[in-house]
Amino acid sequence: MRYIRYACIATFAVALIAVALANRTVVTLKVLPDEVAGLFAVNPSINMPLFVVVFGGIIIGLLVGFVWEWFREHAMRAEASKSSRNVRRLEREIARMKGQSADSQDDVLALLDKAS
Repeated sequence: MRYIRYACIATFAVALIAVALANRTVVTLKVLPDEVAGLFAVNPSINMPLFVVVFGGIIIGLLVGFVWEWFREHAMRAEASKSSRNVRRLEREIARMKGQSADSQDDVLALLDKAS
């Protein structure tokens, strides 16, 4: 199983390297289009290889998706936490009630109850 995982990681790494080598042309990224930049008299830009732009977009998209999903599942996590607290409370109550019923029983039955 470990070798299959290593083979998948190696295949993925080779594919990423191939994409990076095929897209190493330098591109210019601009914050605003040229027409809009003329209105503001400023147009910040940066030159970088295309594969960095592609991989950066993938990473940013994954991060935004993870954060979005974390916020979306907040209600489910809160409900699970509330249910867990309720279960612990009920288990304590059951244990307390078993202790009270053992006092009212016969001594032999109480010992058997405590043993199990």
